[in-house]
Amino acid sequence: MKWLYQVKPVSPDLGFLMMRLAAAFMLFHGTPKLLGFTERMEKFPDPIGIGTVPSLVLCVFAEFFCTVFIVLGLFTRVMLVPLLINMTVVIFIVHAADPLAEKEMAFMYLFLYLGLFFTGPGKY
Repeated sequence: MKWLYQVKPVSPDLGFLMMRLAAAFMLFHGTPKLLGFTERMEKFPDPIGIGTVPSLVLCVFAEFFCTVFIVLGLFTRVMLVPLLINMTVVIFIVHAADPLAEKEMAFMYLFLYLGLFFTGPGKY
């Protein structure tokens, strides 16, 4: 097991790329909201009191468009801000009364986005 401690990291930038690609799974949440925008307009929750349509617009912007920029490594830190706000609202307002199991994925994304925010996108 001593050899395990002597292994040097391949590349932190490769790790940052993997983190950005993991963020791409958020597209699975944003794409249906974008494609079914008109059907969701009246039924979408309004957790911060700005109206259902603006809430949906902000959610689609964060979950779809910001995620595309993050995967491409463009304007990463700026694009992470709406996603960090989105995940914070999901955890502490939308699912505030739900058990931890309901919030688990949102927490995972929140910490993934925080890690990317503090490290940056890397060079790849």
